[in-house]
Amino acid sequence: MAKPVVPEEKRRRRRPTRSGTVLSERLIVEAALRLLREHGSTGLTARRLGLALDCDPSTLYRYFRGMDELTLAIGDALVGEALRGWRPSGEWRTDLHAVGLRIHAAYVAHPQAAQLTASRVTGRANELAADEAVLDVLRTAGFPLPDTVRIYHAFIDQTLAFAALDAASLALPRAAQRADDAMWRSTYARLPSATHPRIAEAAPLLSTRMVISAYPTALEMLLDSAQATLARLRS
Repeated sequence: MAKPVVPEEKRRRRRPTRSGTVLSERLIVEAALRLLREHGSTGLTARRLGLALDCDPSTLYRYFRGMDELTLAIGDALVGEALRGWRPSGEWRTDLHAVGLRIHAAYVAHPQAAQLTASRVTGRANELAADEAVLDVLRTAGFPLPDTVRIYHAFIDQTLAFAALDAASLALPRAAQRADDAMWRSTYARLPSATHPRIAEAAPLLSTRMVISAYPTALEMLLDSAQATLARLRS
């Protein structure tokens, strides 16, 4: 005989933990973000979470079926953080620019979590709200459905790809970060024009540009392309 399914709300713990805290999905995600910041992805375990929340690790499975489901909730929380307070202005380029920068900033503010979640598809509320918002901005602007999906795909993947790249750099030990940044001055800037003429002429600019994120530039280029597409359609 099949076991009866226990509704999700009845699986949730209502009694306080030993420290007097009543657990919630939000509190568990916040604790997970702290552990990721302090210990990296290998430090995110049910045992460590239980210690951080002063509860038995098994209690966490009342809220998440496993650590992978928790990972998806963390990714969704980052998207929610990005969208908090954002409202569409009615100008499609301004709106996409703002959403892109917000999502990128939310992920790089949590580098370890970004590395863990940027490539995942959560299907949760905040992700769905972000996707609906981007698609609505494009459709309202007048893009046909095929162009809307094409631009949406490039916009989302580019944003998350740069977030993962920049997060990986920020998650490095400080010494490694400084060494990578210094390489543009210590090695590239000293290459002779006789052997590397293009690098030599670009070296002063490379040493300042290559140590910051290229995402704002890439975002503008994508929006320029989308704007050109819309102009052709209207003409």
